[in-house]
Amino acid sequence: MMTKANDIQHPNHIADESRLMLTRRHFFGCTASGVGTAALASMLGSDVVGADDTSTSTGIPDPNGLLKQYHNPPKAKRVIYLFQSGAPSQQELFDHKPLLREHEGKELRDFVDMNQRVTGMTAGQSKFPLAGARWKFDKFGESGIEMCSELIPHIGSLADDMCLIRSMQTEAINHDPAITFFQTGHQLAGRPSIGSWMHYGLGSMNENLPTFIAMVSRGTGRPNCQPLYDRLWGSGFLPSTYAGVKLMSIGDPVLYLSNPAGLDATARRRMLDDLAKLNEEKLDEFGDPEIHTRIQQYELAYRMQTSVPELTDFSDEPQHVLDSYGPDVTKRGTYANNCLLARRLAERDVRFIQLFHMGWDQHFTMPKQLPGQCRDTDQPTAALVNDLKRLGLLEDTLVVWGGEFGRTSYCQGTLNEQTYGRDHHPRCFSLWMAGAGIKPGTTYGATDEFCYNINENPVHVHDLHATIMQQMGIDHEKLTFRFQGRYFRLTDVHGHVVNDILT
Repeated sequence: MMTKANDIQHPNHIADESRLMLTRRHFFGCTASGVGTAALASMLGSDVVGADDTSTSTGIPDPNGLLKQYHNPPKAKRVIYLFQSGAPSQQELFDHKPLLREHEGKELRDFVDMNQRVTGMTAGQSKFPLAGARWKFDKFGESGIEMCSELIPHIGSLADDMCLIRSMQTEAINHDPAITFFQTGHQLAGRPSIGSWMHYGLGSMNENLPTFIAMVSRGTGRPNCQPLYDRLWGSGFLPSTYAGVKLMSIGDPVLYLSNPAGLDATARRRMLDDLAKLNEEKLDEFGDPEIHTRIQQYELAYRMQTSVPELTDFSDEPQHVLDSYGPDVTKRGTYANNCLLARRLAERDVRFIQLFHMGWDQHFTMPKQLPGQCRDTDQPTAALVNDLKRLGLLEDTLVVWGGEFGRTSYCQGTLNEQTYGRDHHPRCFSLWMAGAGIKPGTTYGATDEFCYNINENPVHVHDLHATIMQQMGIDHEKLTFRFQGRYFRLTDVHGHVVNDILT
């Protein structure tokens, strides 16, 4: 087939045509970080988050974070969030209620006004019999904080390091929206997770590891429980560079970390250099921040080929340290293994480290399921906190331990001396924090004698988020992101810092 000379598409002509096909969205994407942003900052002044580039004694050295200065002096450099998925029972672990055992089997409605909603799982019950804890409680440490000495003796030994909040409350009554609420400040999926907000505001402290890392373990209490989704550590409407990276329990610790068969490090480096040039051309052309994310992620993955194997190699750990985490510490994917990884990540200045441990949803056979779940977590949790203390890291590491809501004081299903279970109760539950400016050896808030309502000092999920951000040097009302015509923040339009628990 013959081709006429004037039908031949010259490369320059193709490029010009490509530019003509730029959409309106592409145009505004190219200009969003240029004149428009400068003009906005000029109009709004230094109140714009990140508008002041002046370096001060409270300055943030990382150039990739939005903030150039902390909003307030930070107490924490990093967060380790030990999220207990499924909702641990506060009555069995942290909030001793002897009257539940004394009035075993009696109707809850005879003692309190049952004005809180219940789930569909117990709404049809004709009776709501009180169920008392079967395990012993004792006072721990000089502070005398009362916790279950049979199920969590190691966590109990941390009494003088922690602030135990017994007055947490939330809004969601089912697992997925409740976990989503704790991670993103909203019950519906689609918003950035708390770790992504930290990365967005503060940037990275380690160029060879992700800023935000998530790990998931499956408990022995109820292993086949509710699933966890990657969106729980996702970036939502923030650029995806701020999403958490999940460490895997099998195969490569990070997906696709190893070179493909037949590709050595030199060839991979050449390929990445060429790919970066192509991506940079597209970035100049379209201004899409996701292209910039792609460039960054390829480079981080290349650096992680060295840093991640070193991170996951425990051969340099003393035997007494390994023993302190318990027998499962060398088994990949266990909570104990993830706890030691969390400490090693903290040493390497990863900013936000989140462990999700599944299996706390004991609806029917609590006496059988709860002890196993506590065995998974009790010793490793204490070892992690003590390890951080030993290394001087607890002073600037904020540790948070808790689930998505509490459990009912009445029994779900059949109650007898051998077995019982508890349904979901968002109105009141327990959570504890330690390190980084948290008042040690204290309790905060209280529930009534039947653990149904909060009697004093309620702490909402938004309050918890505001307090975590405060310890990281962020004013939760000032760290915002404009999306679809509105400025969003982690705490939405709510939240108060719980100053009473801070030093």
